[in-house]
Amino acid sequence: MTEQATGAHPQPRPRSSGQQTTAPVEHLTGAQSLIRSLEEVGAETVFGIPGGAIMPAYDPLMDSTKVRHILVRHEQGAGHAATGYAQSTGKVGVCMATSGPGATNLVTPIADAHMDSVPLVAITGQVSSKAIGTDAFQEADIVGITMPITKHNFLVTKAEDIPRTIAEAFHIASTGRPGPVLVDIAKDALQAKTAFSWPPQTDLPGYRPVTKPHAKQIREAAKLITQAKRPVLYVGGGVLKAQATAELKVLAELTQAPVTTTLMALGAFPDSHPLHVGMPGMHGAVTAVTALQKADLIVALGARFDDRVTGRLDSFAPYAKVVHADIDPAEIGKNRTADVPIVGDAREVIADLVQAIQAEHNEGNAGDYSAWWQDLSRWRETYPLSYDQPEDGSLAPQQVIERIGELAPQGTIFAAGVGQHQMWAAHFIDYEQPATWLNSGGAGTMGYAVPAAMGAKAGRPDRTVWAIDGDGCFQMTNQELVTCALNNIPIKVAIINNGALGMVRQWQNLFYDGRYSNTVLHGDKTNHSTGSQVGASDTERRGTRVPDFVKLSEAMGCVALRCEDPAELDSVIAKANEINDRPVVVDFIVHEDAQVWPMVAAGTSNDEVMAARDVRPDFGDGEDD
Repeated sequence: MTEQATGAHPQPRPRSSGQQTTAPVEHLTGAQSLIRSLEEVGAETVFGIPGGAIMPAYDPLMDSTKVRHILVRHEQGAGHAATGYAQSTGKVGVCMATSGPGATNLVTPIADAHMDSVPLVAITGQVSSKAIGTDAFQEADIVGITMPITKHNFLVTKAEDIPRTIAEAFHIASTGRPGPVLVDIAKDALQAKTAFSWPPQTDLPGYRPVTKPHAKQIREAAKLITQAKRPVLYVGGGVLKAQATAELKVLAELTQAPVTTTLMALGAFPDSHPLHVGMPGMHGAVTAVTALQKADLIVALGARFDDRVTGRLDSFAPYAKVVHADIDPAEIGKNRTADVPIVGDAREVIADLVQAIQAEHNEGNAGDYSAWWQDLSRWRETYPLSYDQPEDGSLAPQQVIERIGELAPQGTIFAAGVGQHQMWAAHFIDYEQPATWLNSGGAGTMGYAVPAAMGAKAGRPDRTVWAIDGDGCFQMTNQELVTCALNNIPIKVAIINNGALGMVRQWQNLFYDGRYSNTVLHGDKTNHSTGSQVGASDTERRGTRVPDFVKLSEAMGCVALRCEDPAELDSVIAKANEINDRPVVVDFIVHEDAQVWPMVAAGTSNDEVMAARDVRPDFGDGEDD
């Protein structure tokens, strides 16, 4: 799951038929009704592009004083921007597109939001109701296409159904386990006249998310926690979704159990806290990975035991009992059997756990984890996150990202693309607050960072927003910098430019004998068997130079800088931080051979975690080599 800001204002919920109040009736078009409905549910910002089928909605949108529309350059940018907006503000993100290709261009960000449980409402125009199914111009069955990747979706063919559908869409997207909802509206429904009143009568039979946990399960979990010798609090993005970070801190300090936060949960628990042992998973900290493997109890809070955390599932945490708390009952037992399953909102679960554990303590039942912490402290000291400086004096990408984090203003929001730079940003930036780390976790979507940062800055204009991107990811959605420049959205973008699709190249290096097939980005003279340019100097070889990211960014209305010398690193970052009246792009030319460590190879056991290349941790307990 993905993160939300604590203290964010919840979306207004629709009234059920039993709560109806008399409201004045207005006679509007379906399109006017749509915009009024968006205003009533509290939508403040919509990212989108007009087109034929959705055009009727854009006319009344022009007159709205409550809903800001941001014209993006590609519908994928609209979807990721809405996601970034939602992750940084805790509100529902909204994107809008026309039928056919406009709608299908939203598929990737909708799938991304679905994987990461982001509250999103995507509104698409559809051909007129009588033309549906005739292969009309720009017709696509977007409801059918997105059915597997939405929490729910609607096809609206009558104008009078628009207010109810919008109210229900926002309610579904933002309650229970959040997720994307699609509302597809036929063009004639937008054009027809209708009677509008608010609030509408809503009808969602069977949709009753359970938020309050069962007291018996809470008591059982509390007993296991106080009886355990080697517990771990395995924290997922659901804790951020539930705005439960304060409760989590109380629970951790009450139990004194180690805390590990997943990629989607960074910021849910302060990185600097002594109880935090790092991020688990394929590229997680050695201490976090090993803590889960050797735990006798895992308390999973808003986490889903995904493959990137567990490694080979049948070898994951072999000694551990499992308490699994999640608001989505479908997640519990899906990948790992739970000894104590708890269905409920993470905030309520953790608050109840705190009370139950305090009751256990009052009866003299407190856990003794002293021996466990001796092991954890030794591993943390022996295998810290680290990196080597390149011998040729070039920039280390880890150092670039580390210094961006250290020099950024307090409360800065970081949005990452996907790949090596994503993992380095997770490792070498400290996340002390919730809703300061945005990334595409489940889908792993290249091109996420720039539009997500744009959405975050639109939602939180008071915050500095840095996009940490790779030269491969950047080339997918950089056109949204034009949107930023024209709409006074001054994000900052760090391009970690190693001239390659870095993570794929790393795997080719490790598992394909260094055969760099189609991962080199920096020129036509590349010898693809070695990954180097024939007859090129070192300077020419380093980094992607076509396109020239500085010239490209300047052409899109940004301030553009380049940094190749470690001696200039701090001054370039400081200059970027000082510019707040337009977007800033910094092209950091970094060493191409840097790799992400630690690492658990795909399909292997977490017991085989490697702290660095050819460095297998020795835990000194007779269980490891």
